[in-house]
Amino acid sequence: MRNNLKDITVIAVEQAVAAPYASSRLADAGARVIKIERPEGDFARNYDKLVLGQSAYFVWLNRGKESVCLDLRAEADRIVLESLIATADVFIQNLKPGSIDKLGFAPADLRRRFPRLITCDISGFGEGGPFSHLKAYDLIVQAESGLSAITGTKEGPARVGVSVCDISAGMTAHAAILEALFSRERTGEGASIHVSLFDAIVDWMNVPILQHDYSNYKTVRAGVTHPSLAPYGAYRCADGKDIIFSVQNDREWVNFCALFLKKPELTRQPGLANNMERLGTRHLLDEIIQAHFSHLSSGEAMQELEAAGLAYGRLRDIPAVAEHPHVRRVPVATPEGTVNVIAPAAIFNCEQPSFGPVPALGAHTARIREELDG
Repeated sequence: MRNNLKDITVIAVEQAVAAPYASSRLADAGARVIKIERPEGDFARNYDKLVLGQSAYFVWLNRGKESVCLDLRAEADRIVLESLIATADVFIQNLKPGSIDKLGFAPADLRRRFPRLITCDISGFGEGGPFSHLKAYDLIVQAESGLSAITGTKEGPARVGVSVCDISAGMTAHAAILEALFSRERTGEGASIHVSLFDAIVDWMNVPILQHDYSNYKTVRAGVTHPSLAPYGAYRCADGKDIIFSVQNDREWVNFCALFLKKPELTRQPGLANNMERLGTRHLLDEIIQAHFSHLSSGEAMQELEAAGLAYGRLRDIPAVAEHPHVRRVPVATPEGTVNVIAPAAIFNCEQPSFGPVPALGAHTARIREELDG
């Protein structure tokens, strides 16, 4: 396990995905993360039973943490949480809006009492505005942010296949906490951080929104095709397999026409000379491209695309990705046995990471109480 955050203590009153994502990355870096769960546990423990009888979400996002069960409606348990926060560096929470304040742990009050404390509140729609009081889950925010409207096919919108709003909020919170920790090293002062699922994902929506704002360009649902670059998408080969490739600039367009399609005359043909023109004639261009792909096996297509200097990839299903040669896995202990999770993207000093175990519900409650009593 890395120890970049050794001696940093994180108290996380968390559930589901967004906050656990942020705190799991802190735990990966060596922070002590004490996860506060209600007596019945984080409800993500019961999302499914598909990983050795455990939830895939929970196994993924809670390695290396200590689980402490507290009923925060009870004064004695609120005193326990108060004692933990008093010695913590970071306090993360993503309860229903207003809940943490009603329990007596309003982040603004905590910051006044503990100036070095970094608080991070994760919500659906932020601290103000007409929707700020609402519960918000990933698919709701995908819909509200317009992400679903540009995802799918012409037949209808779709959900992005993973909890991308939760994950983006967790990533944003993690980065902000690290920034605040770095700032505290210089100033001695903590910080108050607010991250909403909506803000995190709508930031990722800048391209289609800017295109709309300044050119009234309408991003269409295009399935496995890029909505504003052409050609860029999936094409079926003679063996029934789909290959995705991309043309990103004029040089690649020239190479694509000459070396792959063997039709250099298309390079400057009216309606095809630049990306904006090609967007308008995409249906005609796709017919030309698909005709060429239909005479090639997927292996032949990839070989020719590579020879032309173009980026390409296979449209893989989940079983194929699970066996992908570039997927790196890390063994993680869980209460029901070892699970090989996919490793985080950042590689430090070419080292293989190692992570702490996934905790059973309340596994550390007694020990933490003893620590506080001692």
